Amino acid sequence: MTDTPANDGTRDATPVARPSSPTSASPATASASPDAAPTVGSTPTGSTPVYSTPESTGPDAALSPDTATPLVDDPALTETAATADANRHTLVENVMGVVTGVFIASFGLFLLKASGAVSGGTAGIALLLDYAGPLSFGALFMLVNVPFFALAVWKKGIAFTLRTVLTVAMVSAMSYLHPAVFHIESVDPVYGTLGGNLLVGVGLLILFRHGASLGGINILALVLQEKLGWRAGYVQMAVDVVIILFSLTVVSPWIVLLSAAGAVVLNLVLALNHKQGRYLGRT
Repeated sequence: MTDTPANDGTRDATPVARPSSPTSASPATASASPDAAPTVGSTPTGSTPVYSTPESTGPDAALSPDTATPLVDDPALTETAATADANRHTLVENVMGVVTGVFIASFGLFLLKASGAVSGGTAGIALLLDYAGPLSFGALFMLVNVPFFALAVWKKGIAFTLRTVLTVAMVSAMSYLHPAVFHIESVDPVYGTLGGNLLVGVGLLILFRHGASLGGINILALVLQEKLGWRAGYVQMAVDVVIILFSLTVVSPWIVLLSAAGAVVLNLVLALNHKQGRYLGRT
């Protein structure tokens, strides 16, 4: 007999008495009636208690005799329809997640601008235009993202698009708030570039997990990950490198080199932590 999988993806650890091998069963045992079969928890003389193994393949197919737990710990493989609703984010969790992600990402962008560095994505494009023209970063960031909102509606739906528009507007507003409350005369370029990109990456990770993004290349990267299986972090890393190369026309080669290293840091945060199916929080 086989034990029945529990609803939460784990198995009953009760030993099931079985002969140690097919040949160890005596003829008397083989001819015994079903009523004479050993029950769960009993151990006939000469037999070794073993843990049951599922007859079919699946998330619970690999079972450790020592711990009676699945060997595969990927939540995406053990989540069931019964637990999906329990993993769904509440409205309060989504609001707090988006606000937290926006604050962290916008502060990272503030450090980048204070150190004279650039970044990738639409934020990088807005920074470049900010250095080269009269418009502020906040206004440029909103304008650059407008064409990508159509892609979001087409591929990600109205709800995701509305959250993305809201986050972009909040980041634009935060770009005016941070300089008003933080009066920084100078920032070491290495610290500002690497630290700023690290914060942007963490902020993006939080936003992704609450069904939002900072628009632009983030939307394209998420669509490619869902449709083609490409990692969002690696996709954005490739695009960011191209954008940063264009910054040679605005900033010094040393800052460009630092910015490229910062883009790698940012996207490694996403590539190593935003694996499709691993995070169970649903929006």
